[in-house]
Formats: sequence, C-alpha cells, structure tokens
Amino acid sequence: MTDDRLRMTPGPTEVPTAVRERMSEPTPNPDVESEFFAFYRDLTDELGAIYGDDDVVVLGGEGILGLEAAIASLVEPGDRVLCIANGLYGEGFADFVEMYGGEAVVCASSWREPLDLEAIESELETNSFDVATMVHCETPTGVLNDIEPVLERLEAHDVVTVVDAVSSLGGVPVPTDRIDVCLGASQKCFSAPPGLTVCSVSDRAWERIESVETESLYTDLEPWRDAADEEWFPYTHLSANLYGLETAVDLLLDEGLESVYARHEEAATRCRARAAELGLALYPDESVASPTVTALEVPGRAEHLQETLVDEHEIVLATGLDDLAEDVLRIGHMGHNARVDRVERTMDALEVALE
Repeated sequence: MTDDRLRMTPGPTEVPTAVRERMSEPTPNPDVESEFFAFYRDLTDELGAIYGDDDVVVLGGEGILGLEAAIASLVEPGDRVLCIANGLYGEGFADFVEMYGGEAVVCASSWREPLDLEAIESELETNSFDVATMVHCETPTGVLNDIEPVLERLEAHDVVTVVDAVSSLGGVPVPTDRIDVCLGASQKCFSAPPGLTVCSVSDRAWERIESVETESLYTDLEPWRDAADEEWFPYTHLSANLYGLETAVDLLLDEGLESVYARHEEAATRCRARAAELGLALYPDESVASPTVTALEVPGRAEHLQETLVDEHEIVLATGLDDLAEDVLRIGHMGHNARVDRVERTMDALEVALE
C-alpha cells in the first residue's frame, strides 16, 4: 500500500523508514532470552544520553501510562500534591492524584500564559506538599513552560517533582537533572510508533516509590528498578516497539542533540513566519511557543480546514482539544518532521485551503 500523506501532527509523528524496517526484524522472547535483557539495558543506556544520570525505564504503554504510573507510584491516600497547570494535561494530573487517594491542589493559570511563579511561591509558603506535577510542553496549546525557576523553588521545599515532557523530550532541552520523574513517549520527538513510555527516575524518587503501597501492578514503577538486571519484567515487553525505539534514538544521537534542537527551532521559526504572512495569529504568545508545535487561531474553522487539507492536499494536521477543538489548528514540527521543506509544503497547502 502506498501512502503519500504528510502527517504534520504533534504526535504521533512520521516514523522513518529505518525505524519501520528495524521493527520487522526477528526479536528474542522478552521473557526468557538473556539477549533481550542485554538489549534493553543497552537501550536505557542510550536514552541516558538524553536524560542524564538518573535511571531510565521504558514501559509498555502509550505516554499517558507514564503520567498515571508516576502518580500511582508516588502518591498514597492523604498525600498532598501541587498540580501546577496552564493547560489540559497539567490540570489532568489532578484526576490521577484523586484517583489514587491523594489531595490535589491545582495552581492554575491561563492556557495562553506561562506558569504563575508568584502563585506557586504563595502555595509553597503557606502549605506543605509531598509531590508536585507540571507539564513542560502543553501539546494542545503549543505552550513551552520555563520550568527551571519552578523546579528551583520546589527543590528548596523538598518536594518530589514529576514533569510531563512527552512533547518536548528529544526536540527541546529539558532540565532533567532537576526533575525526579521525567516522562516522555516514543511517538513524539523520537519519531517511533506509539506504544512506549520512557521515564527517568531519581534516587530520591526511588526512595519514595519504595515506601508507597501501590494498588496496581501495571502502573507500579517499583519493580522496574532492578528488573533488567535480574532478567525479568513485570509483564511481557513490546519487543518490536523497543527495537524501533532504539533505532529512532540512534538516529537522534547520530545527528547530535544540539543539531536536533536547532532543526526544531528552524522549523518552528519558518512555520510562524509563514503563518504571519497568512494573517494567522498564534494561540499563545510567541515568547512561550514551543519549537515542537505551533497552535494557530482559526475561529470556527479548524475542523473544516483539517478535512480540506486531508482531502485535497494529503496533509494531516490536528485541531485543538477540549474547548479549542473548533478554533485552533495545530501543526507538529517535531521529531522527523521538524524540517523546513515539510513546513513549507504544509503552509503552501494551508494558504490554498484558506482562500
């Protein structure tokens, strides 16, 4: 089957041919063959080049699994969690906290604005918290949060931190050295198929995880600390997906992280320049817009434009989510698609669709 569609969505992203070919190779039995455990350890070592010194775990499940697993593993009934939010996923952490019996305190700001540092400081000065959650890049709005000042304040108050970096890790520098649990996913900037969560876990986070009585198997991170070294996994791993992820990581590291980050910046800059030429406004202010995704305001037209671009130009874009579904059109220039020529093709088609 031939498929000429250009999928410029903010995840899942285009999967390179080398990744698809690697996934077709024979794989060892992930439950009983030592070769697979050696491969998994090598993969987590490679991911360490992106994550830093903390332990890296790869879970068999789409990125949302990581968000829930972090809360399930760190939060017990009665624990207080500060959910710092300026978007759909930041607010969504509170649902997981309450699901596992914690007390969620949401420190929210506008979806168009950066995180409210003053409000965060106020919460930390007047209340105590066990864990704090936040999102680095809010994919539904294209807002990239400056999280380092927030992490500094949380560190001063000895709060364990969880960061959703699903749509930034591998495309944008992430201050992983200051994060206790940093979550990523295969289908975003890595440009591998959906199905895997990647996360780093600090020593402090492991200590807390080991003290928490988790009411779940699949969302419990604790068994993963020593699983590969002891050559067993809590469940059968997604062997073909892991092979694909390794090749995707190889491609990224072969290019070099600084070159990858520059490529994302270049693609984002060109996308926004073309949008301005078309008279389209960014949903967030450009000062907080992510290099991985551009959200454009198209009041009342998002779904129509999405359909037109697919039907007439073979280009797939995403609309906004929740209340923004009809008013925001999102272009994903992340991972393999963070290339100026692909942005130009997309914006040429959008120009015609807008006529």
